[in-house]
Amino acid sequence: MSHNPLRPWRNIERRKSRRIMVGNVPVGDGAPISVQTMTNTPTTDVAATVAQVQAAAEAGADIVRVSVPDEASARALRDIVAESPVPIVADIHFHYRRGIEAAEAGAACLRINPGNIGDARRVREVIAAAREHGCSMRIGVNAGSLERHLLEKYGEPCPEAMVESALEHIRILEDNDFHEFKISVKASDVFLAAAAYQGIAEATDAPIHLGITEAGGFVTGTIKSAIGLGNLLWSGIGDTIRVSLSADPVQEVKVGFEILKALGLRHRGVNIISCPSCARQGFDVIATVAELENRLAHIHTPMTLSIIGCVVNGPGEALMTDIGFTGGGAGSGMVYLAGRQSHKMSNAAMIEHIVEQVERRAAEIEAAQAAE
Repeated sequence: MSHNPLRPWRNIERRKSRRIMVGNVPVGDGAPISVQTMTNTPTTDVAATVAQVQAAAEAGADIVRVSVPDEASARALRDIVAESPVPIVADIHFHYRRGIEAAEAGAACLRINPGNIGDARRVREVIAAAREHGCSMRIGVNAGSLERHLLEKYGEPCPEAMVESALEHIRILEDNDFHEFKISVKASDVFLAAAAYQGIAEATDAPIHLGITEAGGFVTGTIKSAIGLGNLLWSGIGDTIRVSLSADPVQEVKVGFEILKALGLRHRGVNIISCPSCARQGFDVIATVAELENRLAHIHTPMTLSIIGCVVNGPGEALMTDIGFTGGGAGSGMVYLAGRQSHKMSNAAMIEHIVEQVERRAAEIEAAQAAE
C-alpha cells in the first residue's frame, strides 16, 4: 500500500521479500498480493476441472492449484494448463516423478515438500525439471504433517518446529542453487499459524504464501481466515494467499478478496457498505444487498456503494462512496453520486436504478483508464 501522510493509521508497510514468478503472476517484492484457490474435482476429469478453474478465474483468482496424485492426473494436467486462463500450480506429494511430469505438462509452479519426495538425487531431478521448464516452487509446511524427527525433538507441532522444517526444505533447494520458491507454514490453529509465519518471515527473504489450513466450513473458515490472515497481512506479512474452506473454490476467492479489500491491499469489484438493518429502515436492506451482490458480481472495476436503511448514518456513509442510497420515507430514498445528493428514487425502482448507475460509473472509469 502506498504511504498516505494524511491517514498514517491506514498504512501497511509490507515485509520486503525477493520476487519470483508464478507463470505471468509476480509474487513478492511489493507485487500485488495474489489470491489463490484449489480445485476439488478429479484432475482426470479435464472438463470439470477446467470449468472450475475458469469459474475461479472469473471470480478473480490469480492462480489456481490442482492436485496431481498419479500419472493419469499428470497427463490430464497438460490439457488443463492449455485451457486455463491463469497459471496452474501442481500439488505434488511423495511421488517425485509427478513433479517432473507436472513441470513437463506446463505447470507454472510445483507445490512440494522436498523432504517427502525422496533422496537427494530425486530432489535434484525435480529441481532440474522445474528449472528447464521455468517452474517456480512452493515449499508447503503443514503442522499436521511435520517430520518425525522434529516431532520427537519438540514433542508436538509448534512454531519452532514448523520454522525449522521450512528452513530445512529451503536449504535443500538453495544447496541446488534454486531460488525461485515461496514458502508457507500452515496450521488449522490460528495462533500456531500466525506464530510460525512470523518466525519464518524473520528467517528468510523468500515470498510467503499465507493460509490457515483446514479452516472449516464457509462461516467458521471465513472467520478463522479473516483473523489469521488479516492479522498477518496487517503486519505486512504475505505475498499470496489462499483461504481454505470446505466450500466452493469460488467462495474461497471471494473471501480472499474481501480480506484484502478490508485492509486496502487489493481493490476489485463493488465494495458494498451496508447497515445490518433495524426498525428504522425505509426498505428491506438485507434482501436488497443480497440482490445487488448478485446483480453486480460481473463488475470488476473497483468502486464503492453504500446501501443504508435510514438517515442516521446514510448521508454520512454516502459522502464517502461513489454511489449511495439512503432510505427515507413514503416509499422512496435519496440517491447520492460522487458523495453528493443527486435525486430521489422509489424503493420499488431502486435496485434497477442502482445497477444502472454502477454500470455507468464502471464504464466511465474504464474509459478514463484506457485514455491514460
